[in-house]
Amino acid sequence: MRPMHHIISTKEYTREMFDNILELAEKLEPVACGEIKSEIMAGKILALLFFEPSTRTRMSFEVAMLRLGGQILNMGSVEASSIAKGESLADTIRVISQYADAAILRHPREGAALMASEYSSIPIINGGDGAGHHPTQTLLDLYTIKRESHLDNLNIALAGDLKYGRTIHSLCYALSRYDAKINLVSPPELRLPDRIAEDLKMRKIDITITDNLEDVIEEVDVLYMTRIQKERFPDPAEFTSVSASMRITREMIQNAKPDMKIMHPLPRISEIDPDVDATPHAAYFEQAFYGVPVRMAILCKVLGMEDKI
Repeated sequence: MRPMHHIISTKEYTREMFDNILELAEKLEPVACGEIKSEIMAGKILALLFFEPSTRTRMSFEVAMLRLGGQILNMGSVEASSIAKGESLADTIRVISQYADAAILRHPREGAALMASEYSSIPIINGGDGAGHHPTQTLLDLYTIKRESHLDNLNIALAGDLKYGRTIHSLCYALSRYDAKINLVSPPELRLPDRIAEDLKMRKIDITITDNLEDVIEEVDVLYMTRIQKERFPDPAEFTSVSASMRITREMIQNAKPDMKIMHPLPRISEIDPDVDATPHAAYFEQAFYGVPVRMAILCKVLGMEDKI
């Protein structure tokens, strides 16, 4: 029998579960860099089912599987698949389960990954479902914080679109396992949903809410920026005003802690000035790389290969 371990959300993960994956990722980092060759996944196939555009999530999973000696089965564009003919997600999953050993699914509908797992005979990994969860991004974010800063006694600012950003939603729950101080920075209309804020308070997490980045920039260890989504604003002028208020420049971080790190799930638009890239604070490109060892660790977990690392 094939190992079965879906990764749909990290909301119920314990600190021990997070730490286990982060430790596996650290062991796999030399493989991710190409310094050590691995055949752990020889004979295994990972299916890529992307119903939404993706660059980093898709490519880092591809690199992770290939570096481990496995193979990729790419569904390709929705327009070129049977989905364009009206095939249901449930049937697509049933079919893909006959071809691959695990599947990564990105879908615009919240809850799609959970539903897919109910019809699948192989592990389903949620690569992002609507405004719901993005657990593998959360894990690589935690790994980035661990490698570039520290997880214990962390003071972090989450800034930008906190209402619709699934990356932020997942990360909040993960950070609650490390008793982080969380500063929520956003325009009033894009604040973290009340249900999540209340959950954090129930978990006794120290949170502050502000709409001004300068209120927190000098005290945080990590600043996690996200993109303001233009498509959420019917009025272009309102979008321009809101996005301008959530922008990091080199001048703004002059008084930040010397070891403060700036993260971003990418793609960025204008929320981080390119001049910031050359500063020691910028960690978003390293963050993109860390997706490879973390997703290697995830693949090893779901396919029962962790004892071979």
